Amino acid sequence: MSSLIVSNKHILVVFIGLVIILKIASISAANEEDSQIYTVHLGQRKHDDPNLVTESHHDILGPLLGSKEASRKSMIYSYRHGFSGFAAKLTSSQAKELSEHPHVVHITRSKNMKLMTTRVGEYLGLTSTAPTGLMQETNMGSETIVGIVDSGIWPESESFNDNGIGPIPARWKGPCVSGVGFNASNCNRKLIGANYYSKGLEIKYKGKYNAEKNEEFMSARDKDGHGTHCASTAAGSFVQNANYFGLGQGTAKGSAPRARIAAYKVCWSNEECFTPDIVKAIDHAIRDGVDVLSLSLGSSVPLDFEVDRSDFAIAAFHAVIKGIPVVSSGGNDGPDAQTIANVAPWIITVAATTMDREFFTPITLGNNITLLGQEGLYTGKEVGFTDLIYFNDLTPKEMKAGKAKGKILLLFKTPRIEGELANFAQTIGAAGAIIVAQPSDSVNPHFVTIPFAYVDNELGMDIMLYIQTTKFPKAKISPTKTFVGRPSATKVARFSSRGPNSLSPAILKPDIAAPGSGILAAVGSGYEFMSGTSMATPVVSGIVALLRQKHPDWSPAAIRSALVTTALQTDPSGEPITAEGSPRKLADPFDYGGGLVNPMKAADPGLVYDMGYDEYVHYLCSAGYDSTSISTLLGKNYTCPSPIPSMLDVNLPSITIPYLSEEVTITRTVTNVGPVGSVYKAVIEPPQGINLQVSPETLEFGSNTNKTTFKVKVSTSHKVNTDYLFGSLTWTDNGSHNVRIPLSVRTRVLNFKI
Repeated sequence: MSSLIVSNKHILVVFIGLVIILKIASISAANEEDSQIYTVHLGQRKHDDPNLVTESHHDILGPLLGSKEASRKSMIYSYRHGFSGFAAKLTSSQAKELSEHPHVVHITRSKNMKLMTTRVGEYLGLTSTAPTGLMQETNMGSETIVGIVDSGIWPESESFNDNGIGPIPARWKGPCVSGVGFNASNCNRKLIGANYYSKGLEIKYKGKYNAEKNEEFMSARDKDGHGTHCASTAAGSFVQNANYFGLGQGTAKGSAPRARIAAYKVCWSNEECFTPDIVKAIDHAIRDGVDVLSLSLGSSVPLDFEVDRSDFAIAAFHAVIKGIPVVSSGGNDGPDAQTIANVAPWIITVAATTMDREFFTPITLGNNITLLGQEGLYTGKEVGFTDLIYFNDLTPKEMKAGKAKGKILLLFKTPRIEGELANFAQTIGAAGAIIVAQPSDSVNPHFVTIPFAYVDNELGMDIMLYIQTTKFPKAKISPTKTFVGRPSATKVARFSSRGPNSLSPAILKPDIAAPGSGILAAVGSGYEFMSGTSMATPVVSGIVALLRQKHPDWSPAAIRSALVTTALQTDPSGEPITAEGSPRKLADPFDYGGGLVNPMKAADPGLVYDMGYDEYVHYLCSAGYDSTSISTLLGKNYTCPSPIPSMLDVNLPSITIPYLSEEVTITRTVTNVGPVGSVYKAVIEPPQGINLQVSPETLEFGSNTNKTTFKVKVSTSHKVNTDYLFGSLTWTDNGSHNVRIPLSVRTRVLNFKI
């Protein structure tokens, strides 16, 4: 930014950033000689065996503290998988001495920010300390079993400790299967079952899969951390002082912290997850007695059809029919439209949002203007003021001669540079990098030793102007800081896949949204940030576990309805939810379904839009699947009725009309799960230019009436084809229940399907 041109908004950003940084510094200075938690980064692992990595940590820390026993007492975590490092309780003088060890890359003191590690619980109002609420009413999900179908689990993680957890539910029938690096004794009252499925993998490699070469475990043990991360996000136990190199410091816990976990490993090295293995895992999970199935996996467009044996929706169907909700990720192909995956109407499909926590990397220019970069997580030492140059000003000859060495580079993401820009800057000797790119809303660890930060095009052009108007431009980059309650509101993450549903446009997908950006959870013996709808999915899975325990008689569809009809269209602070894209806009049902999950309200929705066997078969017939295919899915002969029922009448907690030209009448049935004698009135927010009439306008539920049907007559006043327009229909009892469903309508005077 030029020292001559400073906008008010930039002054505000700088002021807020500097105030918070100064506050952090003052807190850090207090009680300096008291024991603190420090994270020690040692770079790449020197051993393949995680136990040897941990021993090497004790070899470094032991001499400093006087013995290995003292080292074991001091060490909080051993980071021994993707990188080598540890967290330990040290005094400032011990930390200073340790920083001079030849194997230590850098050492950082943890910050006590008084926040939850994933932050999700507090953000969604799902706290364990409140005297009442869903967590207290269900004993934090202690009687439910969450099946995690993923890449396995790291059983020694503190997130799977069984402290304070009662006996395993007697109905559990699942095994804890031993294998390479995993013993049946690894299971406990928290991790009650574990199994792995590799036949699909073995078939691909014709029985010659080299597990050792791929650093893979032929067992339920998790090699890359994805399954462990998801399991701890859904149902991880309480773990104090969890952090990633001092960032996100706090107490880790899952959405249902006392629920039991059953791990089903179906994903292997290089994200190889084979459908036969997935289907078998779901089959076993049904047998074992899980209450919820969480699958943070899926495919991209073009999608498989629900009756196709190559899609796991067929196994999910059987789980749902047996009363087990199946929660799946919507995919990470956003913000493009029609990219949403896992679209079967019996699956709860999850989109990802940001939340009220951000990780900013301060960038200070030579004119003392401080900007806040995002996305990159840098926990090393500050790079003091050094020359700042624009990468495109370098000729290939100058770059080869090392002109970038020791300088901070400003790089715009262009076709000229491919791959990870921070890595590229490091390879040409830069001291740091400022990367200008569209925000991705991902918060993931980067194993790059130079400091770097991402900024958007607006801030990038400000920095460019500073370079062009300053004779000797300079900059410094400080370590990343944790910010809670940031000035920007929640948004649907850019990577989150969007509707409409490409398979069946009349079925709204996604169903619900939850935080999925920058989630800190367990991976191996440590904790790392991950981002994706994979992370949002277990947030919802844990909430579903709580709802199952509170309402054991509710069907999976009733639980999905409760989530959708009580969801928020604003964030918890009341700000509208936007959707990241090009350009950013207010979020709509194709971005977040019903909205942001609201667990406290979902426990008492008032009315639900229920579905069961007949409604799902109704969908299959209306989708055009023939009787033979449906019979194969059901495992018995079935013939679709004539005439074929309308897909618009599938009893979903939403109404989506992709082709409206003439007036249509849609039917829905609601079930009262609230007080007897409840009376609800319809409140309509019609999409622009769309006429809606609800009949009846009042629903009454007496002692003998817990279900009632209503009709919605829909017509359009548009004379031309339109894009989708959005509204809502809410049933309100003028008290504690507002049962809202989203409406999505597209006028098609000329039907392009003809």
